[in-house]
Amino acid sequence: MKNYELVLHRVEADLAAGRLRIGGRLPGERALAEELGISRPSVREAVRVLEAMGVVRTATGSGPEAGAVIVAEPVSPLTAVLRLHLATNHLPMGDVVQTRILLESWSAREAAGRDVAAGELEVAESLLDRMDAAGLSPEEFHLLDAEFHVALSGLAGNVLVAAVMTSLRSAIHEYVLAAVPNLADWDATAVGLRAEHRGILGAVRAGEPDRAAELVTAHIRGFYQAAQLQD
Repeated sequence: MKNYELVLHRVEADLAAGRLRIGGRLPGERALAEELGISRPSVREAVRVLEAMGVVRTATGSGPEAGAVIVAEPVSPLTAVLRLHLATNHLPMGDVVQTRILLESWSAREAAGRDVAAGELEVAESLLDRMDAAGLSPEEFHLLDAEFHVALSGLAGNVLVAAVMTSLRSAIHEYVLAAVPNLADWDATAVGLRAEHRGILGAVRAGEPDRAAELVTAHIRGFYQAAQLQD
């Protein structure tokens, strides 16, 4: 095991045991180095890895904000990893589509089958209303589209699924925009997407799990096929 991995395992164990919590501070560099019998540069390397993973936030100095603090920011690092793997073709777009269908159909089915608060539905509804605005560019439309799909996945009540969905949507955003010229008629496509979104949310609101799942599956698959994004 590499020296910096000793720090990662120590932090993991402390989080699992409740000795470290969100907002808590890691022991100082010198203390960790002495406790684990490793060099201070190894501790610094571990802290950089933890920061890149979104586990800690660091600040220099000697004040109350200095040091490495435990945070919960899983989306940004996961998005970065997905973007890199997509760029190197390690994640085929067809696999991304299948994953989205798996997650979003499950989310839609769960959301339609549970007692969702009216306020949660209103967030998704307001995004659809904003997508109806005249003169939206494809980029503006797809940003709102991404927010809607993330909000829809959030209605299922699973925080991890919502985080993965956020990362997936963020990672593929540029690929989706790049494919807009492949569409025969963007304006007609946008009209169709709006109608499909309304249908999905309507099925969730009406408590129709199977229909909600079927509609979101057809919606995702249909757009990728039309935009020629599947490999």
